[in-house]
Amino acid sequence: MPASPPPPSPPLRTRAVAAGHLRAFVAAAEHLNFRAAADTLALTPSAVSRQIQALEDEVGVALFLRHTRAVELTSAGVHLLRAVAPGLERIDAAVRQLRQTAGRKSVAITTWASFAAMWLIPRLEAFQREFPDIDIRIDTSDTVMDMETTDVDLALRYSRAPESPAAERLFGEQLAVVASPWLLRSQPAIRTPADAARFTLIETGDAQRLPQLAWLGWQRWFHAHGCAPLQPPRWLYFNYAHQMAQAALAGQGLAIARLPLVADALASGDLVEVLPAHRLDSPLAYWLLPGPRSAPRPEVQAFCEWLRTQAALTREAMGLPELS
Repeated sequence: MPASPPPPSPPLRTRAVAAGHLRAFVAAAEHLNFRAAADTLALTPSAVSRQIQALEDEVGVALFLRHTRAVELTSAGVHLLRAVAPGLERIDAAVRQLRQTAGRKSVAITTWASFAAMWLIPRLEAFQREFPDIDIRIDTSDTVMDMETTDVDLALRYSRAPESPAAERLFGEQLAVVASPWLLRSQPAIRTPADAARFTLIETGDAQRLPQLAWLGWQRWFHAHGCAPLQPPRWLYFNYAHQMAQAALAGQGLAIARLPLVADALASGDLVEVLPAHRLDSPLAYWLLPGPRSAPRPEVQAFCEWLRTQAALTREAMGLPELS
């Protein structure tokens, strides 16, 4: 007589898990005790136990090993906790921010750390004086955000021409050798590009790894000015442009700087441009990219117009044409 076929597996559940069950799970996982989790959530221990049991029924596996006075996460529970806890933290942070900013006008900007530190933040006071009722949130990250899906209003980017037709060029870029004035006074004058190799040279640590940063490398600068590969007494490597500028300000060596980012320091005399006739043009530029859902808002339009004014002042300080 042929064997009976095995009973069919129960169908996998596909409905969404209740958020309350997930909160009870995270609290229990953090305390490894249902009573302590209940105190955190202002529930009874039996209510927490029922929510955990309902969650286990939903996912189809045990999440805790029950002991007399405590509980222990199973491997499945550890796996779920790693996914759920950060998500709930982000949700709670977003809700806190929404509560704080309800009814207020705000502009959220994403850019990278060096541009924020060296160009945007020093100028923000002027915008705040003119628009004291607009809050500004700056997110510094090298990660390119999707403007269609995030809550960011504007992106300020450093690249070749972006693919987006909405991108607006703020200004181009030249590279200049800069140093602290007191460092230059302590050494014989620099008269030729080769003379720079007598100093400590400040270099971007990512120049060889990232093609767009190869423009900031010293060997490329020497090559462009007809010098054979030269080695200085020592090198100083940094990952960020603002770190390189800070090292130059502190008199620790010569740096190849992005002129838009150090124009203010040059104007104030905190930095001095070395060999100004030997600037290099960069293929990269600085771009404004408004989010498609944010562009019509009056506060975003006001900030964009202010950025255009500041960009024009930067072009003027660099001696670049109006439409560069």
